[in-house]
Amino acid sequence: MAVMTEQQKEQVKAIIRDVLELEPGELSETSLFVEDHGADSLRAIEILAELERALGVTLAQDELGRMTTLQNVCQVVEEAAARV
Repeated sequence: MAVMTEQQKEQVKAIIRDVLELEPGELSETSLFVEDHGADSLRAIEILAELERALGVTLAQDELGRMTTLQNVCQVVEEAAARV
């Protein structure tokens, strides 16, 4: 999985929405999890764990600093998948 399919992107979006308890229209490609949605570090770790479980990828915890928007999360997941 070098480039994510639309289905995988939707799956990532659904996971983030679920963890952050957001309504469908609240999460955009570039909305910031902390500043715009009130996420904390515990939620970030929960997102990381859910992504690993659902997508079968391994994400390093030091990537959490980059995982601030949906767009960035997709990029991190693509990079992790390319390393497999």
